[in-house]
Amino acid sequence: MYPLKMKKNLIEKVWGGHNFKEKLNFKVEEDKLYGESWEVSCREDVMSYVENGEFKGKSIFEVIQMDRKNFLGEEIVKRFPNKFPLLIKFLDVNNKLSVQVHPNDEYAMRVEKTLGKSESWYVMDASPDAKLIIGIKSGVSKEQFIKKVENKDFNGIFNYINVKKGDFINIKPGTVHATIEGNVLICEPQENSDITYRIYDFDRKVNGKLRKLSLEKAIEVIDFSSRPEISSSISRKKEYFTAGEKEKLKKGKHFNVDKFLINGKFEDDINNNFKIYSILNGNGYILSDGKEYSCQKGETFFIPAKLETIINGKIEMLKTYI
Repeated sequence: MYPLKMKKNLIEKVWGGHNFKEKLNFKVEEDKLYGESWEVSCREDVMSYVENGEFKGKSIFEVIQMDRKNFLGEEIVKRFPNKFPLLIKFLDVNNKLSVQVHPNDEYAMRVEKTLGKSESWYVMDASPDAKLIIGIKSGVSKEQFIKKVENKDFNGIFNYINVKKGDFINIKPGTVHATIEGNVLICEPQENSDITYRIYDFDRKVNGKLRKLSLEKAIEVIDFSSRPEISSSISRKKEYFTAGEKEKLKKGKHFNVDKFLINGKFEDDINNNFKIYSILNGNGYILSDGKEYSCQKGETFFIPAKLETIINGKIEMLKTYI
C-alpha cells in the first residue's frame, strides 16, 4: 500500500478555458478548451489510472479489486459493495456553466439506476466579476418557475452570489446552480455520479446542435427551499497545529472535506477508510512507509485505508474522505 498518484482525464467543454495549463501547469493541447479534469474516477466511461509505483499503468478498478477491504476500508465495502463512492474533479469554467440541477440518491436510483449527485465546489481561483447562480430566489413558487422557464424568462427567479478565491460552496441535490459571469477554477469532490439535468444552456450549440435539456426531470428534483451554503476563509473556524492549519469545509453522509495549509512536516490522521489528497498549491512530499512521494500543485493522490502519511513541504490541499 502506498499513495497512488492518479493520471488526469481531460474533458473538452464548450465552457472550458486554458487555466489548467496557465494556473495548474497541466500538459494540454493548446487549441482545445478543457473544462474538466477527472482526477479520481472509477467508472466505465471515464477510468483513472495510476501514474506511480508498483501499480503504475493499472486502473483504479484493477487495483481496488486486488484487496477491496485494505484499499477502501471495511465500512466502504459494506456500504458500497459494488460501487466506488466518490468522484474528484478539477473544473475550469471560462464561460457560462449551464443552469442545472442534480437528483438525490432516492430519485437517481429509482429513475437512473445510479447514485445521486451531492457535490461541493472549492474555488481555487476566480476573476473579480465571478458570479454564480445557487438556488431559487426566495418566494418563487414551482408554478411561477415552470411558467417563466417555459417562456425563457429568467428574470427574478434565481439567487445570485459573488465568489472569490477560497470560497467553499456545498451544492446539495436539488439545488439549481450555474456560473453566470466571470471565470472560476474549482476543485469538485462529489458522489460518483454524472447525472445532470440542464434547465437552460444559453442557447449554445455544439457541432451545430443545441445541447439537450431535461426540464421535466429537473422540475421533479428541484428543492425550491434550498439556500446557498457558502463559507469563506474568513468565516471558517481554523484548527492550528505546529506546521500549519486546518479548516473543516464539509461534514456529511456522502463525504467530508477538510482544507489544510501546511508549512513544514504534518502527520495526518490515519483514516479507517480511503482518502483523497487534492494538491491546490505548493509542493513537497508525502512520506509513507519510509518512502517519499513528490507532490505538487494540480496533482491528486488516492491514499488507501489505514495508510500512515506525513506531508512535508509548503502545501495547500483538500482531503476528501468518508
